Amino acid sequence: MTISMIADGRRSAAGPVAGPPPSAAALSLLAQAESGLREAARTADPSRRFAVAHLSALRAGAAVLAVRAQPVGRRGSGRSVWHLLERVAPELGEWAAFFAAGSATRAAAEAGITRLVSERAADDLVRQAGQFLEVSSSLVCPR
Repeated sequence: MTISMIADGRRSAAGPVAGPPPSAAALSLLAQAESGLREAARTADPSRRFAVAHLSALRAGAAVLAVRAQPVGRRGSGRSVWHLLERVAPELGEWAAFFAAGSATRAAAEAGITRLVSERAADDLVRQAGQFLEVSSSLVCPR
């Protein structure tokens, strides 16, 4: 199911989607993640493909946070999306740990250090980010 299907009429193949509609921010993040994943799949350079796929996963994780996180009185804890995701969606803990481990590689790729990412690693991350996007979408927009 694509994000546009969710936003347009909130229907799935099984019929109407139950529960309150997700926030516009969460839907926007999922749409950005989906778009980024398509871009990553078309990108020839492995370092760029890896970075774009990782960023897509980050946006999908942020969409889950937009739906699940509770506001707190004080800001400034400086925690990453991956750390926060483990706390508010424990069922995504393994995914969060996996993508957190790739954050330094993404930062290096964005900085132009290309030797850290092989074709295979980039392809694998695109596939894994796609799986994570599906899981995240199901949490943000349950059927």
